[in-house]
Amino acid sequence: MTIQQAQQDVDDWIKTTGVRYFSELTNMAILTEEVGELARIMARKYGDQSFKESDKDRDMADEMADVLWVLMCLANQTGVDLTNALQKNFEKKNIRDAERHQNNDKLKG
Repeated sequence: MTIQQAQQDVDDWIKTTGVRYFSELTNMAILTEEVGELARIMARKYGDQSFKESDKDRDMADEMADVLWVLMCLANQTGVDLTNALQKNFEKKNIRDAERHQNNDKLKG
């Protein structure tokens, strides 16, 4: 599945099963909530916090998919082509960071 196809699939689902999009502000709040849920799992799995019983069955991949879903909703609502945006972002990073990371002593070995 391409990013473009995923955006279209989200749009199709929203317009059929989901009835309509939530407002952009509501979706921004939902995105924040989903990122928080992902952060909670990561802090427990990779960080210093221990798992609560209620968090043990949480699926990190599913939480990442939720973040991506809501991001695609926002992109669709605001007219952002994520494929194009990501390509431009790579170009920006390739120019800006062409030597920056290789010359960063903190990233070496």
